[in-house]
Amino acid sequence: MNSIRHVDDLREALDWLRAQSSSLDRWGHQLAATLSGGGRLLAAGNGGSAAEAQHLTAELVGRFDGDRRPFSAIALHADTSTMTAIGNDYGYDDVFARQVTGHARPGDVVVLLSTSGRSPNVLRAAEAARRAGATSWAMTGRAPNPLASIVDEALCVPAESATVQEAHLVAVHVLCGAFEQALARLERRAS
Repeated sequence: MNSIRHVDDLREALDWLRAQSSSLDRWGHQLAATLSGGGRLLAAGNGGSAAEAQHLTAELVGRFDGDRRPFSAIALHADTSTMTAIGNDYGYDDVFARQVTGHARPGDVVVLLSTSGRSPNVLRAAEAARRAGATSWAMTGRAPNPLASIVDEALCVPAESATVQEAHLVAVHVLCGAFEQALARLERRAS
């Protein structure tokens, strides 16, 4: 792909993402209610999607835009000892599902990122989230895909791999912005 085509593809993906902003706003509101109520977010992905999952959890435990208290958010791939132990004992397909089973509680949120929407370890994590009573959201590439069909809600960017991952970064930032706005409203109502 040449550089101009890449930028044009990204512009198209961002236009598509703009049309999805109400979904990301809704996710941000739900996430604010969940985390401020003591729930947690678990996030997972492979490769570049793992980086975006970790970016999301860093923004929630740290901060995105303004100073605020930290919230419980765990990037499941970031605990290498757990990942390698589960991979060794149970197989790589279970590295996320076993952690979701151990950490997720009813009402928690599990965010799964997958460019293809076909990664077996991410699919099993979605199934584990459902069994745990957690809400599951996915950010994927083009629909239809298996992950989008088994989560509660999915954001399926209609683009090629690199552009999907770039759009996922923007979606993570939009979600964090919506989360912080909703959190501020909740805190104003409580005071």
